Amino acid sequence: MQRPYSESRLGVSRCRLIKVDGLDLHVEGLDAVDSTPVLDIKPWFTDFGPRGPVHQPTWPTEMLTNYFADHH
Repeated sequence: MQRPYSESRLGVSRCRLIKVDGLDLHVEGLDAVDSTPVLDIKPWFTDFGPRGPVHQPTWPTEMLTNYFADHH
């Protein structure tokens, strides 16, 4: 279990790759602020996901309903 004020400031996020322009990756849906350093990039394949049905309680979906909403 990670402490609330951990020294580790690493986060994990997933996003959609829109375009590759030289060394620049254009993405959408990344949960980070502009100019945040990216340390590692991994592809996502359905074959890497969970096998069989995924069971999740309703509270995460309820809690995150407006998480990615535009708040501007």
